[in-house]
Amino acid sequence: MTWDCIVVGGGAAGLSAGLVLGRARRRTLIIDKGEPSNRFAHGIGGLLGQDGRAPEDFYADGRKELEKYPTVEYRRGEIVDGAPGFTLTLADGSTETTQTVILATGMDYRYPDVPGVAERWGRTAFHCPFCHGWEVQDRPLFVLDPSEFGADRAKLLRAWSDDVTLLDEPPRELRDDEIVLADGTTRPFGGLLMGVQLAQRDDLAAKLGAAAKEPNPMFVDGLQIDERFATTVPGVFAAGDLTGTPPSVASAVASGSMAAAMAVHALVLAH
Repeated sequence: MTWDCIVVGGGAAGLSAGLVLGRARRRTLIIDKGEPSNRFAHGIGGLLGQDGRAPEDFYADGRKELEKYPTVEYRRGEIVDGAPGFTLTLADGSTETTQTVILATGMDYRYPDVPGVAERWGRTAFHCPFCHGWEVQDRPLFVLDPSEFGADRAKLLRAWSDDVTLLDEPPRELRDDEIVLADGTTRPFGGLLMGVQLAQRDDLAAKLGAAAKEPNPMFVDGLQIDERFATTVPGVFAAGDLTGTPPSVASAVASGSMAAAMAVHALVLAH
């Protein structure tokens, strides 16, 4: 069978795309590796109706919602290869063919290698004050961002706390209630806003021929898309963090919905 659309990724963008495709009665396969970018977060911040919700519960409900649409199949797996046409190869060696593809794989978040950050990522170590600032409000906060935007980000963070320090050097370590600075001194600690770079998790987009944008301080290789969420390859669309737009669950849901609508347009107008 040739699918109408294969959605690669089952996070906020991918599940949102699946919902629109299901409601449009398109034969849809969602293939999900099961590693959404926000899986470490304390909760989803700033999504209307879901504010503070645990990500795993949000995604579980999304998958449950899709079960009522008979043309949509959700499958846990990983796509390891792709060819124009479109034939996609899974890690188990099986292949699937499709008329359109929506890439919603998310991105890897690359942050400075500071001891203690990985264990606190998405909670007291974070990249977005709008997603996490509320939870650390009125605590001693720090900003680690060597780019030209560091000072502005420190100023922005003062919307959540009057105690904000812009660091000139990476700290030695984060602990639960204190931060060890580069000079070895310790300070009370409530949160660390960090500059990050987002990079594609694999080379599937390149194998399909989709071109990346020029790198910028935040994105290494976000995909080029137009106003229809179409990549540079006809029939391949992209949604979520992969598009090189500021990441959030709210924007991922919206872009997944629009990318799916545009894929349906492409399918219908092709016949």
